[in-house]
Amino acid sequence: MSLFKDKTLLITGGTGSFGNAVLNRFLRTDIGEIRIFSRDEKKQDDMRHDFQARMPEVANKIKFYIGDVRNKSTLKYAMKGVDYVFHAAALKQVPSCEFFPMEAVKTNVIGTDNTLDAAIDAGVKCVICLSTDKAAYPINAMGISKAIEEKIAVAKSRLSGDTKICCTRYGNVMCSRGSVIPLWIDQIRKGNPITLTEPKMTRFIMSLEEAVDLVLFAFEHGKNGDILVQKAPACTIQTQAEAVCELFGGKKEDIKVIGIRHGEKMYETLLTKEEAAKAIDMGNFYAVPADNRDLNYDKYFVEGDVKRATIEEFNSDNTYRLNLEETKAKIASLEYIQNELNGIPNIVK
Repeated sequence: MSLFKDKTLLITGGTGSFGNAVLNRFLRTDIGEIRIFSRDEKKQDDMRHDFQARMPEVANKIKFYIGDVRNKSTLKYAMKGVDYVFHAAALKQVPSCEFFPMEAVKTNVIGTDNTLDAAIDAGVKCVICLSTDKAAYPINAMGISKAIEEKIAVAKSRLSGDTKICCTRYGNVMCSRGSVIPLWIDQIRKGNPITLTEPKMTRFIMSLEEAVDLVLFAFEHGKNGDILVQKAPACTIQTQAEAVCELFGGKKEDIKVIGIRHGEKMYETLLTKEEAAKAIDMGNFYAVPADNRDLNYDKYFVEGDVKRATIEEFNSDNTYRLNLEETKAKIASLEYIQNELNGIPNIVK
């Protein structure tokens, strides 16, 4: 953690699943201070007590700031003296954003613009914006708002001076707040059939630890304006549901199909065909560099890119597909699942 030695990190939306994972990873390192910025005082108080109980020797490194990314003045106050920012604040639920799209715009679009402006003004060295696979070929309000977030980040990076701005784009994070696995576990324990939307639907899956790894990779290796993605595996929703049934004693024959919800796709995309044509292969990750051409398009009219027409997108239908045993093993490796299997209470954050 030498990159973070004695540094101050601010996490917007820091009381969520990602913020908790970062605290668990960073608190016992040589980092100087972690600022949790969010608008929910109850969640902040819960987090404060949780880490004071579990990590009393380092809990004083956490500082809490009440504010809202929709309000730039609260960000400016929280950014003073900050070295790095992980921008995780967002509205992420697809159905709720479908019904209230302007709320998604206010948080995901305007909130990102405010966060980046405040960071640049404060001289922050690096900002990593968390995005989603739903931003690639978006069809729902949440994905569209996150796609605009990415465009804002890339546009700001062109004029950000000494502030490096990158985006990370990733798929479904298992057992995060609002995700389906905790719901299925609860349904099984209540003796109810577990519900899934569409058996053949595929989704990228990753753990919270992998989400943090991606952000750290972007922080260390990303260049200004880059979008970085993990080469994540995927599985069908049916396979994921059956894996949870086998782990928790549910009846696979009782799985109930309820149909696709508002704004959902059959599969998700992490790299569009257009992005794949210029993506840089970095081992376990792809980096999509910013398009830093100016608005003088005349000089590009006589040029073309033959490669662009031959490279396919990277999506949850053409990535490595996990079978039932592989999916079960990946789910079983999660701390949340181990706690549930061993009767240790979990709080989905």
